[in-house]
Amino acid sequence: MEHIDEKDDEKNLTKDTGLSEQGETKDSSHSDEYEKFCYMCRRSESQAGKLIHMPGDVYICQDCMQRTFDSLNNGNVRFLDIGAIDPSKFDFSNFMKQQIPKSQKVKQKKKEKKPEEAPITLKDIPAPHKIKANLDEYVIGQDYAKKVISVAVYNHYKRVVTDTMDDIEIDKSNMLMIGPTGCGKTYLVKTLARLLNVPLAITDATALTEAGYIGDDVESVLSKLLAAADNDVERAERGIVFIDEIDKIAKKKNTNSRDVSGESVQQGMLKLLEGSEVEVPVGASSKNAMVPTTTINTKNILFICGGAFPDLDEIIKARLTKQSSIGFRADLKDKYDNEPNLAKYVTIEDLREFGMIPEFIGRLPVIYSLEALSEDMLVRILKEPKNAIIKQYQKLLALDEVELVFDDGALRAISRRAMERKTGARALRSIIEEIMLDIMYEIPKDDNIGRVTITEDYILNKGLPIIEMRGVKSLLTTRD
Repeated sequence: MEHIDEKDDEKNLTKDTGLSEQGETKDSSHSDEYEKFCYMCRRSESQAGKLIHMPGDVYICQDCMQRTFDSLNNGNVRFLDIGAIDPSKFDFSNFMKQQIPKSQKVKQKKKEKKPEEAPITLKDIPAPHKIKANLDEYVIGQDYAKKVISVAVYNHYKRVVTDTMDDIEIDKSNMLMIGPTGCGKTYLVKTLARLLNVPLAITDATALTEAGYIGDDVESVLSKLLAAADNDVERAERGIVFIDEIDKIAKKKNTNSRDVSGESVQQGMLKLLEGSEVEVPVGASSKNAMVPTTTINTKNILFICGGAFPDLDEIIKARLTKQSSIGFRADLKDKYDNEPNLAKYVTIEDLREFGMIPEFIGRLPVIYSLEALSEDMLVRILKEPKNAIIKQYQKLLALDEVELVFDDGALRAISRRAMERKTGARALRSIIEEIMLDIMYEIPKDDNIGRVTITEDYILNKGLPIIEMRGVKSLLTTRD
């Protein structure tokens, strides 16, 4: 009977205080739909981090808890005499419960449930010619580069799936792509990322510094890959990392200060490229006591490095004309002055003279160059890819029910202006932005405009675009 009475007392206590067996209120102000707030600083859980659950359905962030302990240690807090409070007249649960109006509550972001991925098999790996065919739909030219990257990706995932073949371990084929600015290095890898359902991280080498200095540590490269894989270590260990601007970590010449962003970064990346177990900070750019770390094995991670390597042309030209002499069959010193694709003659010795250490180059066995863009290639880039620049503006004006047309002379004129700027395909976007500014501003004023034709004279500032009204256009068609 005493045992039954104790249970009855517990039930009565639950009814009186409104507390459940877990110590939470029945009419709790929190639910899974809304975020929890810190009782003291009023920051949400997404802002303050993990909150500490206190009795009375109170949540306190770690910062406020630490400040409270510091105040207690310093004697700056007047303690509450709990013995002087009559428990029959004072409701502790309502005193401690934070009351936040519903209008001030923030709903939690709903996490999308991603379907579980099946393990990759040999049949799932697309053949090199299929990868290249998909790249051809978005990237104009650069056939050799697309062929190299297609074969490398295909061999990489065969290596990941099989792991070993007849007890023969297959080494990684990390790549180094060299090409002038605006030739499509980064765009090629971004397009590859859309085509392949694999984790891919694109990072920049300019922010990397030696461990202990202000900047990103070398391990931050893998942190971005881990984030791209939704913090799944197994998926990240079979991903691809593209390190752009790799030429910015070249060894500095004639310097008396410590080279914290050049040769030391190359040495720090050696273990990543070759394959080893690395401690990686989760969600941060550097390791410290407040950031959790995890271990990633880089043995199956494919690294692709890219850079413009300015002044490398001068190094290659000096080597090629080193043995020039006077005579009928001798090479002239100005033989390669007008060669746009000098990077295709690059050798490891040229890269060493540029400032890349031999250990770093040795871990990038596949070295290839991209071609500089010609005027014909720029014209094709304007109109042929699936997401071509002209198609983007045609879609924008189509939302206003206006047809946009570029004649061939206008495309040639735009390409010639882009060639003069010497920034590759990046110049096309800026030129078209300048051309389309007035048109995009004036068209929404008149609903009767049905078609706009951009001519060569308009590009050369010698005329105006041809604008056709809807009524005039329909009248012409009926007369024909």
